[in-house]
Amino acid sequence: MESELQTREKRIAREKYIESLPFLDVSTKTGVFRGFGASMRDIWSRRELLNRLVKRELKARYKDSSLGVVWSLLRPLVQLMIYYFAIGQILGAARGTPDFGIFVFIGLTMWALYSEIISGSTTSIIANSGLVKKVYLPREIFPLAAVGSALVNFGIQLIVLFAGIFILSTFPWSPDLLLAPAGVLVLLTFGTAFGLLLAALNVYLRDVQHFVEIYVLIFFWASPIVYPFTFVHNALGGNWLEQLYLCNPVTVAILAAQKALWSAGAAADSGQYWPPDLELRLVIMFGISLILLWASQRIFARLQGNFAQEL
Repeated sequence: MESELQTREKRIAREKYIESLPFLDVSTKTGVFRGFGASMRDIWSRRELLNRLVKRELKARYKDSSLGVVWSLLRPLVQLMIYYFAIGQILGAARGTPDFGIFVFIGLTMWALYSEIISGSTTSIIANSGLVKKVYLPREIFPLAAVGSALVNFGIQLIVLFAGIFILSTFPWSPDLLLAPAGVLVLLTFGTAFGLLLAALNVYLRDVQHFVEIYVLIFFWASPIVYPFTFVHNALGGNWLEQLYLCNPVTVAILAAQKALWSAGAAADSGQYWPPDLELRLVIMFGISLILLWASQRIFARLQGNFAQEL
């Protein structure tokens, strides 16, 4: 066995060696645009780690579960049945809305992607506090892992949605079909931007995660998910409140998916209304979402320096 003196000498030698090492700058550059590019390169260089974190998120979610990923389908299906019965049959929305079940499931699938990105990203830094305090990693990896996990669940729900359209309705083969991936892209970009910002703020103010719960509840009903946009247009008549309603990127993304995947012929026959220039609105919302993504990452980079101390 080593003597206490030898152990002490080795420790002193190790400390001197560590002190002799040059400092390694692990922060991103402070330039407004160069800093963003450096952060993206740092994340890309650790894409394998990001992939592992996504897999870990999925395994943790379904740990000790006999049904596994089936649970990602049961919740929206149960929601579909509840809203179909309560909103569609009791309140009569289904009578004026063709293929009401398909219509609602499109909205629920899109909303599930957005709400899961927001909720998972907000608590991602705190949930990984052990890693944040022990090793250097680009902190953005943790919210992005939540985004990746949400995308996997979205893909599963999308398969069920397409199967339901083929079985219960007619697939709308038209140029409007391109609106669906455009809507998903807007939703993904905006959700990631908002999630990054909330993840950083939640480290300093834990009330943020409770705010997100209320936000998700309110904006579910502020988006045309269980009711068609026609109801909003008939109530507001195209005034400034309707334009304010359409300023929400989530609303525009959901409308794009509905117009793309909902039975276009049946919707047209029943007098369903779509906002004018929906394609242009999508482009504008995507541009705004990209700017928000850049701004959120810059704010995140400014705040991440004290994450370990706050955790």
